[in-house]
Amino acid sequence: MSLVDESPVNSSSSDDFAAFLDAELDSTSDTNPQQEEEKQESDDDDVDDNDDEINAVIGRTKRRKIGVVDDTEEPLPNGSTSHTVQTDVTETSVKVDICIHPGFIGGMCIKCGEKSDDDTQSSVAFGYIHKDLRLANDETARLRDRDLKDLLRHKKLYLVLDLDHTLLNSTRFSDLAQDEGYLLNPNDPMQDALKGSLFKLPFMNMVTKLRPFVHTFLKEASNYFEMYIYTMGERAYALEMASLLDPGRVYFDSKVIAQGDSTQRHQKGLDVVLGQENAVLILDDTEQVWSKHKDNLISMERYHFFASSCKQFGYKSKSLSELRSDESDTDGALATVLKVLKRVHSMFYDSELGENFTGRDARQMLRAVRSEVLKGCKIVFSRVFPTKFQADNHHLWMLAERLGATCSTEVDSSVTHVISTDIGTEKSRWAIQENKFLVDPRWLEAANFLWQRLPEESFPVKDVKKIDQLLPIFLSLLKDEFPDVRLNIISKLDQVNQVNGIDLLSQSLLPAIIELAEDRHWRVRLAIIEYIPLLASHLLGVGFFDDKLGALCLQWLQDKRCCCK
Repeated sequence: MSLVDESPVNSSSSDDFAAFLDAELDSTSDTNPQQEEEKQESDDDDVDDNDDEINAVIGRTKRRKIGVVDDTEEPLPNGSTSHTVQTDVTETSVKVDICIHPGFIGGMCIKCGEKSDDDTQSSVAFGYIHKDLRLANDETARLRDRDLKDLLRHKKLYLVLDLDHTLLNSTRFSDLAQDEGYLLNPNDPMQDALKGSLFKLPFMNMVTKLRPFVHTFLKEASNYFEMYIYTMGERAYALEMASLLDPGRVYFDSKVIAQGDSTQRHQKGLDVVLGQENAVLILDDTEQVWSKHKDNLISMERYHFFASSCKQFGYKSKSLSELRSDESDTDGALATVLKVLKRVHSMFYDSELGENFTGRDARQMLRAVRSEVLKGCKIVFSRVFPTKFQADNHHLWMLAERLGATCSTEVDSSVTHVISTDIGTEKSRWAIQENKFLVDPRWLEAANFLWQRLPEESFPVKDVKKIDQLLPIFLSLLKDEFPDVRLNIISKLDQVNQVNGIDLLSQSLLPAIIELAEDRHWRVRLAIIEYIPLLASHLLGVGFFDDKLGALCLQWLQDKRCCCK
């Protein structure tokens, strides 16, 4: 009798499996171990799922083996004892009894009950389904195949959802800005508008704001997708947020994956999702954590409702809460992405392609939808990449190509857009003379989030002639004798880049940054270290970072201050 064959792990619902395992563990003391097994004619899954019955079967197997050994002592008609029969029968019995150990709970096989000293090899933990559950890789693959068949029958796909800055925004009470005090005042006129979306959680010392349209989004998306939550937050936080989003446990139930469930530190992976990768779509505001699954990812514009969220990501503008404003329900990020999700789903299950959905790939459909956004555009960049940088390795170049545009390093009559940070560059002046579109890089980023080509006139390029004169002042302040002054300038480097452009930053500020990385004051070194991820991923690009700053990062591992290490 096989516990694993009957268990709802084999079904499309990991929630049923969790309930099943709980019931099994609670019921073992009430089961009669002498109960005889009744053979039933059914499908492959129709077997007894009782732990004590398994023990009874193991006991009967042992007794049968003993019986075989005893029988071999009886002489055959020729008067000899048949050791050959004994060996053959016993070996056959052993072969039947070998368990492949499809999974473990607390080190005990969920099929045969055998304990394992090392159940982590070739297996993945699924603790969010049941505590201490690990499934072997082969079993996980089998379950994914089986679940996919059920998913295709119901014409659904999988959707993995991030929490913070994607579906909601949270902050500590102590981090609320002065202009956000009204959020805690029950008599403030804004409380009526925030009802049902703003939650004060004193037991967690925080307040959470759900993103506009989120309830409608989840309700409609559930018709097309089996949904998971996947957050880098702690489990207690993840479960509390899930209860705010899904109080009736209709959409997620136990499908809530937290930081401790990931198999790689600071990374998210589909290895802990019981769904085939070709049927999974992901919504997340942080692309870097999905390094192995970027083809499944839809990048979300970050939801910055609280002032602390803006501060965390270096924005100096007022937050939505400080402005007593919010995203639009009908035109906001979730409403926009829901249309994209529905379109990908529709393409996946397009009846004109036939009724066999097995070989289809949602990633290909997503790629096709994305490539239509800037189809027909030919783009040249000016003062966007560092000098001598391999242009086609920059994230903005690659983003433009994913959106369907063609990119070039040289201007010609076929160019439609020049993306620049300075209106005074040669290519920018050419765009004006030839009546081509001249836009700021934000035009490209907005197209990525909103899935449409936006009006170019809304993204004008700045005149930085006078700004160039300010750069020497910043450089001198970076060498000021007082560390507080140096720290303050470091905190403004992102704004300096936005104004001066990456070309000037790499040529002028980079030497100063390298010098500050060895500053005698550890707080200055720490400030530079905290700025490096932004410098590498968003400003300079990976190639430039490896060439100029890789060795510097290794040097910090030997810093005397633990916080710098």
